[in-house]
Amino acid sequence: MAIKSTIYKVDLQIADMDRNYYGQHSLTLAKHPSETDERLMVRLITFALYADEYLVFGKGLSDDEEPDLWLKDLTGAIQLWIDVGLPTERDIRKACGRSKQVVIVLYGGRIADMWWAQNSKALLKNNNLTILNLPDTQELTATAERSLTISCTIQDGQILVSHDTGSFDISSVMLKGLDSRG
Repeated sequence: MAIKSTIYKVDLQIADMDRNYYGQHSLTLAKHPSETDERLMVRLITFALYADEYLVFGKGLSDDEEPDLWLKDLTGAIQLWIDVGLPTERDIRKACGRSKQVVIVLYGGRIADMWWAQNSKALLKNNNLTILNLPDTQELTATAERSLTISCTIQDGQILVSHDTGSFDISSVMLKGLDSRG
């Protein structure tokens, strides 16, 4: 019998000073059986960074043909493709061919740095690609609960994450591309 995804209900409030985006989202996230709490929460923070009324979670780990998050226009054309983690260079090229803009959000500290060092030369050729690194995401793991109220305040590459038991900062580092969040 296959292990099913775990469902998380999140009430997310966003105040993004950089994009002048302020919103509240009631989200349902499915945590794949092989997904860590840290990756789940990085997907949530990524949603906050690129929030839009049409941004939705894709099947991600469950389907190689869908990203972790995406935004389509009214014709069904993919405007924004977002993957979290360390995808292959081949998968990134494929996504760049399918979408107007592709964003890869790295996390994991030293492992992400090694991935970037290994792949940066080939990836710099893609004009519609943005690579963002979140080097310090360990604190996110402790906030992962099946029912969660969280708020994110975003300004100048800093993300203040506030939840029921406290708050902490996460820095974002733009490795490639312009800030495509706006």
